[in-house]
Amino acid sequence: MSITEATGKEIIRMSGICRSYQMGSESLQVLNDVNFSVCEGEFVSVLGPSGSGKSTLMNIIGCMDKASKGEYYLGGSAVHKMNDRKMTRIRNSQIGFVFQKYHLISQYNVLQNIIMPLVIRGIPHRKAQEMAMESICLLGLEGRLKHKPNELSGGQQQRVAIARALVGKPAILLADEPTGALDSTTSKEVLKLFVQLNELGNTIIMITHDLSVASNGKRIVHIDDGRLYGETEPEIGERPAS
Repeated sequence: MSITEATGKEIIRMSGICRSYQMGSESLQVLNDVNFSVCEGEFVSVLGPSGSGKSTLMNIIGCMDKASKGEYYLGGSAVHKMNDRKMTRIRNSQIGFVFQKYHLISQYNVLQNIIMPLVIRGIPHRKAQEMAMESICLLGLEGRLKHKPNELSGGQQQRVAIARALVGKPAILLADEPTGALDSTTSKEVLKLFVQLNELGNTIIMITHDLSVASNGKRIVHIDDGRLYGETEPEIGERPAS
């Protein structure tokens, strides 16, 4: 089915996306005829239970996996026609990832973790540090730059992960269960931060199984059994105030 498109410049368009995996002699269908679009500046939550296909959809959006069938355009580029090298290039330049488990490098300090995506692109350390200061200040991490991840709280580690995702100024911030490892109070703080980042113009797609988390988005897309079956907007008073 078609998902209602928002107004504005379209940054993601998926048409007829299917993903199946070969399991011995059988084929496991995980996504089936998914049509999905996102416009610049949107905050979209993809809501579904475990096993619904939302993680597979996230991997395809994030150019970490490729659809078995269908078309995927990211910023006008035909991802479904790309080889692995081109997908890696567009993933590194266009998408910032925030994961449930942070994925920080334990032996690196906060600054080293944040600038890592820039260093991977070949940017010299000094220049990378200069470029990272906007994200560092935005996330309030100026006083923690020399700390290692194990010296930080869960909420602080997630802030570092968000700063790292933002440092390269990606077209999309893709968050996978970003509060799954946090307590309720810290979760609210991190979700409020996502709302604020969206208000600053960042395009955000958040994958979650939790309606209360999904309600921080401006649009909720529902997924189950590998199909998008509808979308809703948070009720009045349901979306937390920034």
